[in-house]
Amino acid sequence: MSHHTSHPSGHAPATEEPRVSPHELFFDLVFVFAFTQITATLADDTTWEGLLRGTLVFLALWWCWGAYAWLTNAVPPDRRSPRIVVLASMVAMLFVALAVPGAFDDDGHIFAVGWLVAMVLHSVLFALAAEDTPTTRRAIARLAPSNLGGGVILLAASYADGTTQTALWGVAVAVIYAGPYVTGVAGFTVHPGHFAERHGLIVIIALGESVVAIGVGAEDLVLDATTIATGVVAMILIGALWWAYFDHEAADTEHALTATTGPERSRLAQDLYSYLHIPLVYGVILAALGLKKTLGHAEEPLDEVAAVALCGGVAAYIAALVVIRLRRHATLGWAPIAAAAAAIACLAIATSADSVVTVGVLAAIALAVAVTV
Repeated sequence: MSHHTSHPSGHAPATEEPRVSPHELFFDLVFVFAFTQITATLADDTTWEGLLRGTLVFLALWWCWGAYAWLTNAVPPDRRSPRIVVLASMVAMLFVALAVPGAFDDDGHIFAVGWLVAMVLHSVLFALAAEDTPTTRRAIARLAPSNLGGGVILLAASYADGTTQTALWGVAVAVIYAGPYVTGVAGFTVHPGHFAERHGLIVIIALGESVVAIGVGAEDLVLDATTIATGVVAMILIGALWWAYFDHEAADTEHALTATTGPERSRLAQDLYSYLHIPLVYGVILAALGLKKTLGHAEEPLDEVAAVALCGGVAAYIAALVVIRLRRHATLGWAPIAAAAAAIACLAIATSADSVVTVGVLAAIALAVAVTV
């Protein structure tokens, strides 16, 4: 992430901007748990239906995290009332995270109610405490109906089952994600340095969760040569993904945001971070699922769903870097595009060769992206 003291745009130096507070990092701990819950749930239900449902759960969680990233960007949580509201939302999100494994079963209503409570608290605090209160109040009033409407649909989904339930989840996710494009995000304050750092840290959290997945997958394993080799290539893969984003991509994206002003800055923040960071973060979570499956069975091929999660997760991560560059009108080389295609092509290896081989090839691909972009 960028900690430069000046920007070519002539805007205020990044050091004069608010930075991510310990309170925000504390809030993110709930999402560390939630991401771990998604990986564990997918590992227990490694089916196409499980993958679809896991994706819907992640999208609901990401939206809630993103909503609070926008909130704390405009409302510093160092005052007492914002702090209390954010802590209250942490309680709600803890129950959402606890309900992740049963979100499509008996705990669907707990997930939906917790999610709704968090979004109501978000809207109220945003309207009351933002920097430019009248303008922001109008902005959040435009957005609240799609947020709260999506939550109500999630609650309705908890009383359905089967295909109807999954379809209702899909509708809920579509409603909340379409909201900003229908109503616009003009009126929201965006501090580029803080916003970029906040999203960089959630990428770190996702990468950390993938390390946790490796550790959890190592229970009752003998640390023989194969297991150690698998752990090494898995860490090289995770390290390469980190390198590809944080070497300069994160700073360049922050500079692009700093160079804009007004509604254009809000739209760019929405696209670059709220939307295009989805495949970055979820790509890591999917790769973590593949790594978790690999460690216990390194000398066996992956099944189809785990192979798609591992190869598709890495491909999604690299492709997200490509699209982020396109959105900020940066020069794009052929290497990351070729690497994303190569990661998808690894599916042929993943379902036929030992899974440790697949992880090794993906690590090499990710390293190539890290050193060439």
